[in-house]
Amino acid sequence: MQHTGFQSSSRFVQWIEYRLPIFGLVDQYVGRAYPAPRNLNYWWNFGSLAGFALVIQIVTGIVLAMHYVPHGDMAFDSVERIMRDVNQGWLLRYLHANGASMFFAVVYIHIFRGLYYGSYKFPRELLWWLGLVIFLMMMATAFMGYVLPWGQMSFWAATVITNLFSAIPWAGPAITEWLWGGFVVGSPTLTRFYSLHYLLPFVIAGVVVLHLWAHHTHKGNNPLGIDVKSPKDTLPFHPYYTTKDLYGIGVFLIILAIWVFYFPNYMSHPDNYIPANPLQTPPHIVPEWYLLPFYAILRAIPSKLGGVIVMAAAIVVLFLVPWLDTSRVRSARFRPIFKQFYWLLVIDVLVLGYIGAQLPEGIFIHIGRIATAYYFVHFLIVLPVVGWIEKPKPLPKSIAEPVLEAKAAG
Repeated sequence: MQHTGFQSSSRFVQWIEYRLPIFGLVDQYVGRAYPAPRNLNYWWNFGSLAGFALVIQIVTGIVLAMHYVPHGDMAFDSVERIMRDVNQGWLLRYLHANGASMFFAVVYIHIFRGLYYGSYKFPRELLWWLGLVIFLMMMATAFMGYVLPWGQMSFWAATVITNLFSAIPWAGPAITEWLWGGFVVGSPTLTRFYSLHYLLPFVIAGVVVLHLWAHHTHKGNNPLGIDVKSPKDTLPFHPYYTTKDLYGIGVFLIILAIWVFYFPNYMSHPDNYIPANPLQTPPHIVPEWYLLPFYAILRAIPSKLGGVIVMAAAIVVLFLVPWLDTSRVRSARFRPIFKQFYWLLVIDVLVLGYIGAQLPEGIFIHIGRIATAYYFVHFLIVLPVVGWIEKPKPLPKSIAEPVLEAKAAG
């Protein structure tokens, strides 16, 4: 009677399951029927946290869209009206703005966790690619959302970033004019960005489904980086990891609440509370913090076209990581040389983020270029060479072995 083997004592649930086996599907992917590696630590919470953050962004974004006016003469005032006149509008806007920062923080940690534990290696290359596609769409969505308040920083960030497309040979000017909706940044630009900003989160949600599908096809990675070999290596996803995820969501909400209620504008630029003025350029144009590393890479190259190419290459090289890493061992726990270079990469990305927030002058230019160079050296030279010369530590025979040994020792 049951399509998926799912059993329930509720006759109503059985009635639905026979006609639409949705409960069995949920149980198969995130329930008792799904065997997860028994050694997953809290770094594996960040995948579910990213999904939860996406839900917050979609829900708050839908409500904000009901009150926002995407027009050059009214956008800034409509945001102020949301803050002052709409019931709990200030809370919705601060949740949306700070939720975006939390979303990116969670996704960055998720990506770096994948780099540390080798979650991009065979047979999970497509899983890694889909995650990077989500990251790219997040950046596009965040940039267009940054433009919508139509303050000084919004207007000039749109002007600077869209102008980059004009550096593309042949098609660049046509793409730029299409993005603008004319020959300058104005109301048509705002309308386009508003439309795409509203649409892309739903596209992201669709790619998330593909990401989860790829994840469950070959099962997830684990801190040891070895495959499941017996039932002793696994635990049911529910209740063990659902409880763990709920704890992570609780911590996530506490941190988000602290930002929303105590530091709501800490990540915002004060110039964005000044209405957009095409005749007055801000002294320093910067994107949001989560785009700063790529902004630093863009500015590290003196040529406009060269900067665009190198910034694009900084993303493309991530897609090549499964093949650039020549080691057969996944987890950095067993790769002492790789582990040191991994932390150098983390420091390098933090430095790029800091440089991206500084004025492009003096020593900051040189540090930015050195950090940009190391970013590419890490992926194009360090990863393959270390994989060839490194002698990894011995791997355990199974996932259960070190877990059970730790329990016996305790």
